[in-house]
Amino acid sequence: MNLSQHQVIATYLIETPYSLAHAAEVMAGEQSTGTFVKVPGETPELIARHRAAIIHIEELDERLEPSLPYTMPPAGEKNLMYRRGLVQLAFPIDNFGASLANLMSTVAGNLYELRELSGIRLVDIELPGPFADRYPGPRFGIEGTRRLTQVNSGPIIGTIVKPSIGLPLSEYGPLVRSLAEAGLDFIKDDELCANPPYAPFDQRVKTVMEQIERAADRTGRKLMYAFNITGDIDEMKRHHDLVVKEGGTCVMVAVNSMGLPAVAHLRQYAEVPIHGHRTQWGAMTRSPMLGMGFKAYQKLCRLAGVDHLHTNGLNSKFAESNDGVAQSVKDCLNPFLGGYPIMPVLSSAQWAGSAEPTYRAIQSTNVIHLAGGGILAHPGGAAEGVASMRQGWEAAASGIPIEEYAKTHPALQQAIQTFGKARN
Repeated sequence: MNLSQHQVIATYLIETPYSLAHAAEVMAGEQSTGTFVKVPGETPELIARHRAAIIHIEELDERLEPSLPYTMPPAGEKNLMYRRGLVQLAFPIDNFGASLANLMSTVAGNLYELRELSGIRLVDIELPGPFADRYPGPRFGIEGTRRLTQVNSGPIIGTIVKPSIGLPLSEYGPLVRSLAEAGLDFIKDDELCANPPYAPFDQRVKTVMEQIERAADRTGRKLMYAFNITGDIDEMKRHHDLVVKEGGTCVMVAVNSMGLPAVAHLRQYAEVPIHGHRTQWGAMTRSPMLGMGFKAYQKLCRLAGVDHLHTNGLNSKFAESNDGVAQSVKDCLNPFLGGYPIMPVLSSAQWAGSAEPTYRAIQSTNVIHLAGGGILAHPGGAAEGVASMRQGWEAAASGIPIEEYAKTHPALQQAIQTFGKARN
């Protein structure tokens, strides 16, 4: 019997004033068969079938102070140290079945409240075949997104409607039409704008799609617009159906606001790509000894069915290292459970000069690269802003220094003069 087909293997970064072995035992018991005292139903047979197993423990370093409050240190221990390490646990799938909701209760549940731990972070997860059987994953992924946008190579260049809370309905049409005719590939709603009373979703979709269709008649290519359908379950279905009816080619959901099962429910009927926004991500991950790492997170999102997922961008305004962003992009592009890779979405303080360090770090053009000011504030207008983004990527992928490439590409030259020298 191949045990890997019957187990979920979760890897944690932990911190504890106890030995790593003791902390791992507490974790395994808490999330499977144990409680604070032995109970009559805790038979050897039940333990053999259902108890989580400790697969591996790797010691890292020690600290003098705990990362999290309310830790319960061992009584009477002198020279107390807080030990960090990686702990890998195997949970029998028989405990919860191929269920994303119940999986989360197990691998990311009460573990975070254990007083024996002064830090815990889920950094990776391996899922057995039954999850792939139940959850088909992304329907469109990279290939389907490229087909719908008619961008066969290079990055998909896009922007976000700003201000974040959206625009008056009268202003959506002219903006979208001008961007579509400027050669932009993709626009998304901001996560703050879904179905506000001042710009109701139904009216916004019809206004935007009318202009996208008119621009497509002229250019021969339909811009992809990710409409934010985050909302109650029934509302999400109605809004998806309206987008499809009006000819839209993408919907967006805030994954953490909706929950993974809701995203998986959307995937069952979605006729267009699902653009996954990770709003609330900072609350989950900003503390290095709490929450969840992106490697685990993107696997869960991909299983639920997203086709695109936000990763931040290099040199952005958000609190994440460039190395972390680059690894997140690579994680999205790596195969998982035999499923298709998904499109990483780069955003935040991006411009043409962002292409060079990004390509150097990820060695791929399979990204959606969003720029707001980097396109809209270009001195030559939006069309030149779009051109500058493409030229930045052309230079990067060709290995030509951006300043050199800019000598024969005026849009890129203006971008450098306006937004600053390319960042390394």
